[in-house]
Amino acid sequence: MTSYVIEADGGSRGNPGPAGYGAVVMDASDGQVLAEAAEAIGVATNNVAEYRGLIAGLKAVLELAGDGAAVAVRMDSKLVVEQMAGRWKIKNEGLRPLAAEAGGLVRRLRVTEWTWIPRERNKHADRLANEAMDAAAQGLTWKAGGTTTGGEPSGGAPTEAAGKGTTKTKGTKGGAGAKGATGGAGAKGAASVGAKGAASAGSRSSLADHQQTDLLDAGGISDLSAPTASVAAAQQRAKATGTGTGTGWGPPTRVATSLLLLRHGETNLSLERRFSGRGDAELTANGLAQASAAAERLSRDPYRLDAIVTSPFKRARQTAEAVAQRTGLDVEVYEDLREADFGDWEGHTFTEVQRRWPAELTAWLADPEVAPPGGESFATTARRVQSAREWLVERYEGRTVLAISHVTPIKLLLRDALTAPLQSLYRMHLDLACLSLIEYYADGPAVVKSFNDTAHLR
Repeated sequence: MTSYVIEADGGSRGNPGPAGYGAVVMDASDGQVLAEAAEAIGVATNNVAEYRGLIAGLKAVLELAGDGAAVAVRMDSKLVVEQMAGRWKIKNEGLRPLAAEAGGLVRRLRVTEWTWIPRERNKHADRLANEAMDAAAQGLTWKAGGTTTGGEPSGGAPTEAAGKGTTKTKGTKGGAGAKGATGGAGAKGAASVGAKGAASAGSRSSLADHQQTDLLDAGGISDLSAPTASVAAAQQRAKATGTGTGTGWGPPTRVATSLLLLRHGETNLSLERRFSGRGDAELTANGLAQASAAAERLSRDPYRLDAIVTSPFKRARQTAEAVAQRTGLDVEVYEDLREADFGDWEGHTFTEVQRRWPAELTAWLADPEVAPPGGESFATTARRVQSAREWLVERYEGRTVLAISHVTPIKLLLRDALTAPLQSLYRMHLDLACLSLIEYYADGPAVVKSFNDTAHLR
């Protein structure tokens, strides 16, 4: 009897924001692609889109093989996999109807496994989700095979059917789509230069003179003249999707899960204000002193840590080890806490990048979906950082966990807690070895309790 594999994914450009899902069904014996499904679903959260991707995959298997078919499900959403496997509770009321719908489909099949896979192993489904979202953004309808149909001419309003997905079954071989992996600096990057280049021209000259620019892990990005989305619009989107409804003013109904975020100490790259992403720089003598100061602070009241997790990069691990020595806790490495990948810009100063890649830099500063050449966009980084948050909050419910990471992931976690748009990254500054605190309540909002606290360094 044939058995099947579902790989599904979903994404939201704003969380909540324009969202879409993708799902692919394969023959378990040889990996042949048997069905693809994708759809843009309007404004929604990542989790909603991921559940919709799972549902589409389950429906595709039922259409292919009928009731009782054996299927393995693989997704890079830890939350969806663990909730559907029954290992995690469903705490978000907005997800319960989707989980119930998925559960009804599962009961008609024979699901042999629920497996979490890293995002890089889920590229097919991720590509489909992005194709659907890209098509909807142009007023078009996603069609299996990486093409789009329907919709209004360029610049016109989308048709009512725009973004609606289809499922193509039996024999559809998967291939590289027009856009490719999430956040790539391909067609979208070029389009961003054309569409936004004029608006960014004034920004470019001012940036050249901005010697104190925050360069991400070389210091973060602050005060850049990148377009900023309306906070009111973001709040309206959140209201429409039922997320972010808490105000933060009411008393919590249970103990919070406290996530302390510690940026690593100084490295030679940060000292020289160079892009520092996947490069494995070590702490300087001053960086080790900063880590020791943070460790001394965190070993005293009111800090009572229950766990320490860290990015895999050496500068973060060295900082984590300093805290572990003071507190007696073990350190657990978690891959999704790593810094964004700056690709060809790694190790270069901002001025060097501006001279060698002026168009690419302009596009990157204007659009969080655009990646540096050979690197990773902020939007892509945001999706894996969200997975890290879900895992941490679920695993350490009601406890205090210290996460040692880098400027981009920490900014993304703070942005997510504030339900701010992705463009808010351009308006935050985080110092080396700073502390920030987010508290998560099961009955409502995440609350940012502190931001860029460097009292231990004075």
